[in-house]
Amino acid sequence: MIEIDAGYGSGGGQVLRTAIGLSALTGLAVRLYNIRAKRPQPGLKEQHLRALLGVAEICGGKVEGASLGSRQITFYPGELKPGSYKFHISTAGSVTLFLQAILLPALKGKFTIEIKGGGTFGKWAPPFPYYEEILFPFLERMGYPVQGKVLREGFYPKGGAHLFIETQPASLQPLFLPEKGSLKEIKCLSIATLDLSTAKVAERQAKAFKKLISEKGLPEPKSMIKYVSASSTGSAICAVAVTEHSLIGANSLGEKGKRAEIVGKECADKLLEELTGAVDSHAGDQLLPYLALTGGEILVSRVTDHLLTNAWVIEKFLPVKIEIKGRIVRIVKNA
Repeated sequence: MIEIDAGYGSGGGQVLRTAIGLSALTGLAVRLYNIRAKRPQPGLKEQHLRALLGVAEICGGKVEGASLGSRQITFYPGELKPGSYKFHISTAGSVTLFLQAILLPALKGKFTIEIKGGGTFGKWAPPFPYYEEILFPFLERMGYPVQGKVLREGFYPKGGAHLFIETQPASLQPLFLPEKGSLKEIKCLSIATLDLSTAKVAERQAKAFKKLISEKGLPEPKSMIKYVSASSTGSAICAVAVTEHSLIGANSLGEKGKRAEIVGKECADKLLEELTGAVDSHAGDQLLPYLALTGGEILVSRVTDHLLTNAWVIEKFLPVKIEIKGRIVRIVKNA
């Protein structure tokens, strides 16, 4: 039984997601306490509970303490059961954070996962286009094919997303990205719900993004404008810098009272900051469990609390040492 103080480091839901994902993958039982201790409302919320129960379902596991608000759980993994699964998230909880936990054990088999509910865009979580354009291509490069298809987008507060994820058994290989290489192109997806089309919110987000990027002397971005039907009003812009060796992403979320021009500029500012690394700060911590399984080295744009916390959790399950020197993150096997 591995014991983990889930209030360590960033003290959020990431500790839970990484721990239960690795527990199901390795077969090692785990007890977590002080769950989300550093959040305004500690304990399991809907999206964390769904991730916990989802992982338990695909591996035939058992959970003690699986209830909303619970600050302690014990997870006993069983045998992984590849196949087709349907999951429901009743809030606007992030589908990508749900997938963070599920995708780790799912690398051992072929899974078709249908998710109804939840949000494809939300605060404090990667939007689903980030997974499609950044995380999934990286996993493919590492030998883990994952594909996604969105049937309906979900925004706060109602969520209501609908999507499918398909995984194939992984044949993992190391990832080495000590440098990004030359910049080839910049792309952005500017998306908004149909009720914002009259105000041309998606177009204004993209225009502000492109203006700032061009002012910095970078290649003029290629933009895609998209209006969608959703249960709640919302907008977002997601950008990708394609470089010689890598993919670097950034995004910004629209909010009530936040002008579209601010959303676009915010995304551009974030992307410019992320271009200092071979991978962006979000890919840094999300790729770490897979790097720990395969070996490798990456140059991150910055070392975040999430990355440091994830490294601490991973070392409890796997025989590795994660070395962080400056912005270089290196996996040392059999530590």
